[in-house]
Amino acid sequence: MDRTVNRPVSLGVVIGSRAFFSPAPCKQARDAVMAQMERLGINAVTLPFEATDNGAVQSISDAKLYAEHFAANRDKIDGLVICLPNFGDEIAVAELVSRAKLDVPLLLQACNDEITKVDVHSRRDAFCGKISISNNFWQYGVPFTETTSHTVDIESNEFANDLDRFARVCRTVGGLKGARIGAIGARTGPFQTMRYSEKLLQSSGITVVTVDLSEMMYAAGQIADDAPELLEKLRKIEAYGTIPAYIKSEQVLTQAKWTLAVNRWIDENECDASAIQCWRSLQDNFGCATCLTMSMMGEELMPSACEVDVMGAVSMYALTLASGAPAAILDWNNNYGNSPDMCVCTHCGNYPKSFIGDTPEISELDVLGETIGRSKCFGAVKGKVKAGGMTYFRLSSDDSAGRLKCYVGEGEFTDDPFGMDGGIAVTRVKDLRRLMRFVTQNGFEHHVAMVRGQHADIVNEAVTRYLGWATYHHGGDPEPQLFVPNRF
Repeated sequence: MDRTVNRPVSLGVVIGSRAFFSPAPCKQARDAVMAQMERLGINAVTLPFEATDNGAVQSISDAKLYAEHFAANRDKIDGLVICLPNFGDEIAVAELVSRAKLDVPLLLQACNDEITKVDVHSRRDAFCGKISISNNFWQYGVPFTETTSHTVDIESNEFANDLDRFARVCRTVGGLKGARIGAIGARTGPFQTMRYSEKLLQSSGITVVTVDLSEMMYAAGQIADDAPELLEKLRKIEAYGTIPAYIKSEQVLTQAKWTLAVNRWIDENECDASAIQCWRSLQDNFGCATCLTMSMMGEELMPSACEVDVMGAVSMYALTLASGAPAAILDWNNNYGNSPDMCVCTHCGNYPKSFIGDTPEISELDVLGETIGRSKCFGAVKGKVKAGGMTYFRLSSDDSAGRLKCYVGEGEFTDDPFGMDGGIAVTRVKDLRRLMRFVTQNGFEHHVAMVRGQHADIVNEAVTRYLGWATYHHGGDPEPQLFVPNRF
């Protein structure tokens, strides 16, 4: 399966120019942006330089030509980059975007003037032109992404970072639109908190594919002990972590059959992420846990959430798209003494291997194992998450308001000790009390998706500007708001 998260991003490239400005910067801008994209591994979709005067869009006829080319390559284009080496032709650029009807993210860049080169032959005026084009985008209802600075040199490291960030935004938006999420089994009975709206997800282009847990257990049970695929899966499990000597080979074999059955179903149904009924029917009726299955899929950038947390799976997938790294689902679980900005995030054992950072132990579920018997519970991935920066994200459906809602932010994993079994992440988030108050007062679940690294800005841009989800960015800078003074 050709998954969005594994494909290179492809961006349409447009050089916008006003015809009576010097044409020389147009060629320079085109060459520079193409070079930056090549260095970043981003594919470019554009017309040959000779297709228009100066290789730029300067008129309605140019706009029509580019719009037709982009429309013909619609399936290849994840976003548009519009560079302004000078003021640009606002009508031509706006008409190009309107006629192409790509419905993808758009990055608008404007070049710097040099203080010593503002004579009539050298000036660019892109600072002003960007505002004019932005105004037209507002009139046409076109959302777009800003560069870090209002104007920026295309050759600079700053613009390279802007381009990389934008490519990740495009991948996140494109991946979520049209995502397919597998729901394996019924919602875990004791957790009404995992309720969600499939219809609200569908309104954002996200489809949920369901299957009964009994069908999956039957499929796993039909796999022959000597099937080549099963033997290969066993080798991968044994190489994935350290299995204690007391674990019986029959337990590992059962786990391998379950994992293979899930993997087959995910591929057959072209799912990008999944959520699984992880307790306790699987343990009672088939004899294994599913944490290892979810962990291994997550490591391969196919995130999987426990307790049939479909919204958690979407949250994990968003973080995986933004970061290109394995995401995990965790509980906001324990206080950490009296430290106001620290807590402990845990789960039984579904963290991807590299999310933990060290070679994990693969053994049995602890809490559930004590209740129903450890022999039924092999397949938990255990380890303490190593220190480093992290991003968290949670999507939820607000049925009463008829909308999707989410929060996003950044924090860090710490080296502080915590003597609990399973997957442990000692976590620090600035103003944690404020975040927890937001979570509890706005009806969010106890689950949260996390990924290593700092990616909140990318996720926030994707889900707010392009997907229209109501979002709280904890610790982020709020957008400036219009102020209407009270004159009375």
